[in-house]
Amino acid sequence: MNWERRLYLAAHPVAYPLLRGVARRGPIVRVPGVGVVVNDAALAREILMDGVTFRKDGPGSPGELWTPVLGPSVLLNMEGGAHRALRRRLTDLFTPAYTEALCARVLAEPLAALSDRLGRGAAVDLVDAARVMAGTVIGEVIGLEGGTEAAYRDLFEQGEKIVSMVSLRTRRLSPSQARRARAVLDPLGDIAAKSYLAGDESTVMGRMRALGLSQDEARGAAGAFFLTGTETVATLLPRLVALLADHGQLDRVAGDPALLDRAVEEAMRVATPTPVMLRSVHRPAVVGGAAIRPGDRVLIATHNCCRAHGPFDLDRPHPPELRRLWFGAGPHFCIGYPLAMAQIRLVARALLAAAPLTVTRRAAARNVLIPTYRHLAVRSGDPRKVRAA
Repeated sequence: MNWERRLYLAAHPVAYPLLRGVARRGPIVRVPGVGVVVNDAALAREILMDGVTFRKDGPGSPGELWTPVLGPSVLLNMEGGAHRALRRRLTDLFTPAYTEALCARVLAEPLAALSDRLGRGAAVDLVDAARVMAGTVIGEVIGLEGGTEAAYRDLFEQGEKIVSMVSLRTRRLSPSQARRARAVLDPLGDIAAKSYLAGDESTVMGRMRALGLSQDEARGAAGAFFLTGTETVATLLPRLVALLADHGQLDRVAGDPALLDRAVEEAMRVATPTPVMLRSVHRPAVVGGAAIRPGDRVLIATHNCCRAHGPFDLDRPHPPELRRLWFGAGPHFCIGYPLAMAQIRLVARALLAAAPLTVTRRAAARNVLIPTYRHLAVRSGDPRKVRAA
């Protein structure tokens, strides 16, 4: 059994076989207790582009899931004019130039430490390193001051506990789950509010204030960035290195930096950092020959859509309908995409600069929403000497 399948089965021993079984039943399938499941990339993109029929508010949507925790105005639970207006203002925060400069600044020290350890021949747990660095970046975004590695690890673990409450069948958090989530997110909202009120435009929260966002919008956005912006990066980085190693491509990409973006995109297709996406149906529609009714819950099985295009292969181009589908499409394409890519590129470059790399040990994580490794250790140097050590 390959390691990617092990990760999914460890995280979702029941739901993953169900999801893959549904993929074999066709491009769009109605599953009792789950909803209308979409397994085809072209159909998924069609749905994501239609924000009038298929919405992120309403029954069975992300809004129903997260509004009780994050409030009503955090993009992932909004539609229409209010969504477009807030998105326009927030998009100005996450330009590629700004996110690359932010990540280069806040990750300079952790990346130097990572490179030093690899240069000395020490084994490095990429899972822990990726969590610390993802926590460092999101801590900077929300305005956390004086963070330590322990604080960033804790930040990541708290977010992981929140999202692990969600399963394929979850439509809303229970009152006790919502209370636990707010207990984590409210203090982060307080940190964001303090940064917002300080008004320093060199900070993300200060820039939000300058752009005219309200304090409540800034708090909500900080919570949403925290929930969506840590696991994507932290889970992808170890899986990227593992996929390249398992397919004999680490040295190839290390020797040709122009391949890095292609490697990241292909790793994201296989790893699918957003395995499913939810939409609520607000008016009758026909998709792929299937009639869909108002009140239906649509579950886009992004993982099935992506894996239909075969195993990991750096030389296979992505068809247009698949292009970055794991970040969404249309009016809800992930606003944090430039930030995620800036982090991933920086860390991946530092790792590849230490090539040759050898994976020395790994284990799959359990009880997590996004499949990942519990640990994945790598060491720099001649693989024969690493194994002998």
